[in-house]
Amino acid sequence: MDCTAEVVGDTTHTIDVADDDTYGDLLTAVGLSTHEATVLVDDTPVPEDQPIETDHVRILRLIKGG
Repeated sequence: MDCTAEVVGDTTHTIDVADDDTYGDLLTAVGLSTHEATVLVDDTPVPEDQPIETDHVRILRLIKGG
């Protein structure tokens, strides 16, 4: 399944995900870790270990800059 991952304020990625991939795997695929971003489905945060069940997510960076 393809999943569109919109990184808020940045880029949008289309990622081919396997049936057993989790939202944490999706973060890794866009180059982010679970410590620096969270995945939103319908504007609600989802657990990083939950299997991906949608074809569109928004990724919100928790920290940026330095």
